[in-house]
Amino acid sequence: MNKNFIISGSGGQGILSIGSILANIFMLEDLFVTYCTCYGAEMRGGAVNCEINVSDKEINSLKNEKTDFLIALNQASLNKFTSKVKEGGTIIANSSLAKIEKIRNDVKYIFAPLSEEAAKLGNIKMTNSIALGILGKISGNINIEKIKEGYKKILQNKTELIEKNIEAFMLGFNYVQEGK
Repeated sequence: MNKNFIISGSGGQGILSIGSILANIFMLEDLFVTYCTCYGAEMRGGAVNCEINVSDKEINSLKNEKTDFLIALNQASLNKFTSKVKEGGTIIANSSLAKIEKIRNDVKYIFAPLSEEAAKLGNIKMTNSIALGILGKISGNINIEKIKEGYKKILQNKTELIEKNIEAFMLGFNYVQEGK
């Protein structure tokens, strides 16, 4: 098993946080993981992305030419990384900030109003966790109990956010389950 993920958006959207949570979840599963971040000096509001590679065998490279899954939380990220998705891969896009437009026919698209759903939860910063929930459902690689452990580990200094993020994750997980 070897899967690659790109998570992208703007600084302040929690891109690196959910990337770190995802990487930790895979490590809790005793898998081999690489986690590589990319962001500019402007951070908040600037372009941010991270790549996670996971395998049951040792990983020899940090970056891959193509990815299995892309989470794009804004239009710029969708434009930049759509071409990096493998044939048969999946793109999860935030339709609150990106046009619902299928540029390629050889990938699966999931457009969801992630920011709007997060606002309904009372915190727009939960957009990233809703996206992670969708990824968790469609990838089939994420154990919900490990998700909870991952949030507790990464957000250990912000304990008030753990339960809300898990709630947002479950919203995304169930969003796909309900066929939205």
